[in-house]
Amino acid sequence: MSKAHFVDGHILTLLRNGAEYFPRLIAAIDDAKIFVYIETYIYAADNSGRIISEALQRASRRGVTVHLLLDGFGAADLPPAWLREMRAAGIVVLWFRPWLGWLPIRRYQLRRLHRKLALVDERLVFISGMNINDDIPGGAITAPRLDYTVQVQGEVVESVQVAMERLWSLVLWVNFRRRERRRVKFQPPQKPSHNKVFFLTRDNFKHRHDIEKAYLQAIRGAQKEIIIANAYFLPGKRLRQALCDAVRRGVRVLLLLQGKVEYRLQHYATLALYDELLGVGVEIYEYHLSYLHAKVAIIDGNWTTIGSSNIDPLSLWMAREANLVVHDAGFAESLRASLMHEMAQGAKPVQHLEWRERGILQRMLMRASYAIVRLLAGVSGYAGGRDYD
Repeated sequence: MSKAHFVDGHILTLLRNGAEYFPRLIAAIDDAKIFVYIETYIYAADNSGRIISEALQRASRRGVTVHLLLDGFGAADLPPAWLREMRAAGIVVLWFRPWLGWLPIRRYQLRRLHRKLALVDERLVFISGMNINDDIPGGAITAPRLDYTVQVQGEVVESVQVAMERLWSLVLWVNFRRRERRRVKFQPPQKPSHNKVFFLTRDNFKHRHDIEKAYLQAIRGAQKEIIIANAYFLPGKRLRQALCDAVRRGVRVLLLLQGKVEYRLQHYATLALYDELLGVGVEIYEYHLSYLHAKVAIIDGNWTTIGSSNIDPLSLWMAREANLVVHDAGFAESLRASLMHEMAQGAKPVQHLEWRERGILQRMLMRASYAIVRLLAGVSGYAGGRDYD
């Protein structure tokens, strides 16, 4: 899969799962000369976490500035011994909103760092849906989670660097840390000359709806086909309506969704949407080979997005997210071919007639789960739950 695509002055390489991503990340770190920035939601104390930690330590010991930003909830289980080891090697590790479980939950604590980004020497960036953890969940599941990363070289790297350095500086300020001597960029990059590769973020300031708007615009403009693979799929009314309207005007809409129960409330709330979507002709495939962790979409064989943003309230309204949008037929076809293969080999289609025969207890569970999600959306203060009518 790791074929290079040349798009408007950029080199884009699509990577499937950690088997393709982690070796390239480690090679880039080993080749770093100036600095490495990494942001991740989860950093696990497993084999993948170990080999990446060792690469970061090697880089730091040869004089490379290494910054590691971890989410205070997602990476909370990283052992203190690992942190001491990395810091002893010179790696600067910061926490985004440390999770204080003994305090009452506040709304701001739901605003997590969910971005998965790695930047090397102002020349190379990885934009991913993958955390730093082993591909294979373990237990009875022997296949890797399905996920994607895009390796990028080109002008858009500057936009990523500005976003990462700005967040790093903000976390330093919050933690009352002295800023490093290395100059931190605060000026936004010049307006890019390209129009086929875009870096989008979701935050709680100026970019609260950028990713959601990009999805809506692309879906509403679709003419032939929409393919969405999303691990945690719980769209609000506007996105659901856009997908249903697309089907009504003759667009084929395919959804690759989670088939295994990972988080019960989220899972059953998503199932509550099946009747509406299947009823208008949306094709739903449930991924059963392993856990689905991808957050990608292809529209009309030309518009593609890859990144960390799910289509659910946490990603679209609360968390910090990062996605790449690419307008290119060749790049889109690479991802489309992979997804169609996964649908054929690791997923099962959901038949509407069979779905409607589900028992009353299952229907009550789905409706109750969806109602709870709506309530939580309202209580959290985001959109007042209005988009979940």
